[in-house]
Amino acid sequence: MFPKSSSKLSFTGCLCLSLWFAACHRTTKPATPLTWNEPATHMQFVLLPAGRFVMGSPLAEAEREAQERPHPVQISRRFYLGKYEVTQAEWTQVMGDNPSHFKTCGARCPVERVNWHQVQEFIAKLTRMSGGAKFRLPTEAEWEYACRAGTQTPFNTGANLTTAQANYQGEFPSAGFPAGANRGGTAPAGSYAPNAWGLYDMHGNVWEWCQDWRCDYPDTAVVDPVGNCRAEFKVIRGGSWCFNAASARSALRYTHRPQDLGYSLGFRLVRVIAE
Repeated sequence: MFPKSSSKLSFTGCLCLSLWFAACHRTTKPATPLTWNEPATHMQFVLLPAGRFVMGSPLAEAEREAQERPHPVQISRRFYLGKYEVTQAEWTQVMGDNPSHFKTCGARCPVERVNWHQVQEFIAKLTRMSGGAKFRLPTEAEWEYACRAGTQTPFNTGANLTTAQANYQGEFPSAGFPAGANRGGTAPAGSYAPNAWGLYDMHGNVWEWCQDWRCDYPDTAVVDPVGNCRAEFKVIRGGSWCFNAASARSALRYTHRPQDLGYSLGFRLVRVIAE
C-alpha cells in the first residue's frame, strides 16, 4: 500500500494529465469561410456578420414614407447572402426553363417574371441538388441590414444614387439631383460597383422578394423579426430598372401578392448557417 501522501500526489498528477490531454485534443469548429460557392450552380454567397442597426428611415430623410418607422433591430446570427441576384442561367439550371422577359440580356442577367411561390419551388429543388445546404429568402430585416452595409443614408452610396451606380429609371432621380440614363431593361449581374459588404445590385435592376408578409413595424426594439401577420402582400425590396431612384432607397418597402409576376420581379437567396 502506498503512503497517503503518495496516493494524493498520484491522484493530482492524473487529474492534471487528464486536463492537459483534453485541452490538447479539444475539438474546435473550423472558421466559417467569408465566401461560399454553391456546388451545383456555382452561385456565390457572402458571409454577413451578426449585428444591430436602425431599420426604417430617419424622419428627415427626403421622400420617406410614414410606414418606414425607425426602430432598432438585432440580427443575432451570421448568414450567407447571395452576392448577386439569382441569374437566368442559375434558374434554368435548377428549374429547366427560363421565364424571363429579358432573355436577350443574357444568362448573367437576373431572372425575372418569377412569383414568390415559384421561388419556393426553386429553393426546394436547389436544396436537393446542393448536398445538404439549406436556402431561403432573406427576411425584410436581413435584406435592409445587408443593403445598408453599415450606412444610415438613403442609399448605401450616400445621399444620392446615380445611374452610374445602379440600374433604375434615370429620368426620375432623387429630389434635387440631376437626371441620368435609362437602360430600358435589366443589366447583367455585377455591372455596377458592390456595396461595402461585397453585394451587388442591392439598389435597382430587379425588385427582390423577401420572406415576410407586409406587416406594420413594431414600436420597440426587436431581434430577428419576420413579418408574419394576416396580410395579402409579400414584401419586395430594392427598386428596379423601371422605377425611380426614391424606390431604390434602403428603407423603401414595396409589395406584391405572392402570385404576381412582373418584368422586374426577381430575388436573391440566403444560405442558412447551422450554429
